[in-house]
Amino acid sequence: MAKNNIGKNNFSKKYRVDDGGKFQLKDCKTAPDEKINENEAEAELKEMVEEISDLQNVLYADNKWSLLLIFQAMDAAGKDSTIKNILSGVNPQGCEVYAFGRPSVEELGHDFLWRTSKCLPQRGNIGVFNRSYYEETLVARVHPELLKAQNLPNNLVTENIWEERLDDICAFEKHMARNGTRILKFFLYLSPEEQKARFIERIDNPKKNWKFDKNDLYERTFWKKYMYAYEETIRHTACEHAPWYVIPADNKAYARLAVADAVLSTLKDLDLQYPSLSNEIIVSLKSYKDILDKEERDIYKI
Repeated sequence: MAKNNIGKNNFSKKYRVDDGGKFQLKDCKTAPDEKINENEAEAELKEMVEEISDLQNVLYADNKWSLLLIFQAMDAAGKDSTIKNILSGVNPQGCEVYAFGRPSVEELGHDFLWRTSKCLPQRGNIGVFNRSYYEETLVARVHPELLKAQNLPNNLVTENIWEERLDDICAFEKHMARNGTRILKFFLYLSPEEQKARFIERIDNPKKNWKFDKNDLYERTFWKKYMYAYEETIRHTACEHAPWYVIPADNKAYARLAVADAVLSTLKDLDLQYPSLSNEIIVSLKSYKDILDKEERDIYKI
C-alpha cells in the first residue's frame, strides 16, 4: 500500500472552523474519507511528534508565545489517548496537562472561568485542557439543573444565560490571544455507533473494564441535545484567533494525525527563533570554552 503521506500538507486545515456563523454539524463527518494504513500512520505520527518536540524547545527558549490546546468530546472519543500520543515527545518542563472534571466546592464558589484561568500556560509553554470551560456550555446546557450548585443570583439565570456565557468565553479567548496565547480547540467528533462499539469493547476486555462507567450510558441518551450544544458552541466561538477543529474521531489513528498536524502547523506559523546573542556574549562563550579546554584533568580526581 502506498504511503499515507497525510501529515505532510497541512491536511487538518479542512477540519478548521474559524468563522462559526454558518457552521452546521451535519456538514461534518465522524469518519475520514481517506483510507489509511495504521502502521504507516503510526510512523508518520512519530515523525510529526519529533517535529513538535523540536519546535516546543524553540517555543520555550523564545519565551514570547504560549499555546493552549483544548479537547472536548463525547465519552470514548479518544481525548486521553490523543493527548498522550501527540505530546509523548514534549519536554514536560514546558507542558502541563489539566483534566477538568466535576467542579469542587471551592470552584463552584467562583465564576465559571476561574478554575481554568488559573491553569493557563505561561509564555514559552504548552497548556492542554482535557475538557475545559466549555463544559459550561455543553454539559451544563444539557443538564441545566447543574446551575443550582453554582448558587447564582436568581435574576441572572435567564433563558439568555448560554448565549451570555458564550459571549464571556469569546471575550476571554480574545484577551488570551491579545496577550500572546495561540488557542486551538478540538472537538473529536465520534459517531454514536462507534461509541457503542468502544463501550462494548470496554465491557468485554478485562483490561479496559475500569474505563467503563454506567453513567456513560445515561449520558448517551442525551446525544441529540449534546450535538445541538456542540453546534451552538462552535458556531458562537469559532474565530480566527481561536479556531475549532472538528476532527473525525471514528478512526483513532487518523484523528491523532489530524490533531498533530494542526499543532505542528500552528507552531511553524509562529516563526519561532532561538534568542540571538550579542557579539560580546559570543566572544565570552569562546573564552569560557578555552578555559574548559585548558583545564587540568587531575584537579577533579577524588
